[in-house]
Amino acid sequence: MERATDAVLIVSETDDLHADALAATLREHHGLDPIRLDLRDFPTETGSFRLDKAGTNRALAHIRGLDDVRAVWWRRPHPCRVPHGVRVADDEFRQAECDGFLQGMLWSIPAYWVNDPAAERTASRKIVQLETAQRAGFTIPETLITNDPDEARSFVESRSGPVVYKRTGTGRGEFSETRIITRPELGRLGSIRSTPTTFQDYVEASCDLRVVWVDGIEWTVRIDSQAGVGRVDSRLDTSVGFTRDRLPASVSKSLATLMGALGLSFGVVDLRLGSDGEYYFLEVNPQGQFAYLEIKTGLPLFTSLANLLVRGDGAVPGW
Repeated sequence: MERATDAVLIVSETDDLHADALAATLREHHGLDPIRLDLRDFPTETGSFRLDKAGTNRALAHIRGLDDVRAVWWRRPHPCRVPHGVRVADDEFRQAECDGFLQGMLWSIPAYWVNDPAAERTASRKIVQLETAQRAGFTIPETLITNDPDEARSFVESRSGPVVYKRTGTGRGEFSETRIITRPELGRLGSIRSTPTTFQDYVEASCDLRVVWVDGIEWTVRIDSQAGVGRVDSRLDTSVGFTRDRLPASVSKSLATLMGALGLSFGVVDLRLGSDGEYYFLEVNPQGQFAYLEIKTGLPLFTSLANLLVRGDGAVPGW
C-alpha cells in the first residue's frame, strides 16, 4: 500500500458523524483521503516508535502514513481500550503505559494540530474559560462553582433573580441540560458534594448565538431560542429559527483575544444576547457539535475546517 503524502489525520470515534463529514469534504474539495484513527483500537493493534540516525518511524499495524501527517484534527480522542486483568493496580499500570505510548507517538508528529492537545486540555476547563473570557472583555453572568451545599444555597438565595445550574465539565457524559433551580431542589443540594456544580445568574435573553471559530474566521449562527422550549438551554429545541449573523466588532475582538489566550485554533462558542443588549459569554467547547448548524444555515463549516487543515487558512472564497 502506498504511503500518503501531506496526509491529514482525524483522531475520533469510528462512528463519529462529524469525522465522516470532514473526511468527505477533504475528498471532495482537496482530493485527500484522510487517515482515520480511533485510539480504542490500541493495543489490539500493534504499534512501534523507532528513533535512530536515519530519523523517526511511527507505525501502527492498521495505519499507513503516520510520518507523513502534516495536519491533525484531534476531534474526540478516547483512552486506549486495554483488556482488564485480575488486579486493579495492574490494569491501571497497563492503561497508563498504553495511553502514554500512543499519545506520545502521535503528539510527537510535527503537524498542525486542531487543537493542540495540551492547550485543549486546559481550555476545556470551564473555570479557565470563564476567568479568561472576563479578562478578554466579555460580560460573564455572576457565577459560583462549588461542591459545598451551604455555599450553593447561600448564593442562590442571595440573588435577586433566577439562578441556573449546569455541569462543570465539557467532556463526555450523559447529556445534562441547563436548568433554573427550583425551591424543592435547594433541599437536595447535598448531592453536589461528589459533583461540583456550576451556578449562574439566569440571563433573560433575546436570542442565543453559537459561533464556530476556525482560526480567526467567525461563523456565527443566531438561534431564536426564546420562540421554543429552549429558552433556558437552546440545545433543547432545534425547531426554532437558525439564521446567519455577525458579531459586533467589540465582541469579535473579545472572542479573538479569548481564543488566542486559550491557544485554540478551533472551537464552538456559546453566547447569549441578553434582553439588556449585552453579549454574555457562556462557554467554549473546543470540539463542540456544529454539523446541525451547517444543515440549518448552509454555512460552509466543514469546508472552512478542511481548508484550515490543508491550507492553514479557514477562509472560504465567496463567503
